Amino acid sequence: MADELLRPSVAGTATPTYDAGLRAHMQRVFNYMAGGLALTGVLAFVVANTALAGIIFGTPLKWVAIFSPFVFVMWLQVRIQHMSAAKARTLFWLFCGTMGLSMASIFLVFTGASVARAFFITSATFAAMSLYGYTTKRNLIGLGAFFMMGMIGLMIAIVVNLFLMSSMLQWL
Repeated sequence: MADELLRPSVAGTATPTYDAGLRAHMQRVFNYMAGGLALTGVLAFVVANTALAGIIFGTPLKWVAIFSPFVFVMWLQVRIQHMSAAKARTLFWLFCGTMGLSMASIFLVFTGASVARAFFITSATFAAMSLYGYTTKRNLIGLGAFFMMGMIGLMIAIVVNLFLMSSMLQWL
């Protein structure tokens, strides 16, 4: 693959050329992610700012809305390899909608400024990691276990904070 990316120029030095197929694939992936984030954000905003907020989060249905994305991810992790591409795409959009319902609870609890700050920090981190992985061609899968442990720790901290309601957790 390295020789496909570096081809000799007229002067004998190597000049980088980019694989058009890889570029098109990455553009599709990022377009799906942008569309999924847009669906999640719009649905969360609409639910949090309409009567749906009272219907969902004023009843025990709030627990289903809050924890269903976690169950969805665990189910997808087991089943994704046995699905057609069309079914996986449909489930991706359903997952984004489920995340929107869950994220609406965040819009109800925190200020718009704190939600925007978290969004932009996360977006910048994603962009930096994507750029690093794309330009260095380094496989970042090895970081998956580290991030999975972080996610489990964060989920435990969230559940504990539901009962303790500690303000210190927000700062940490």
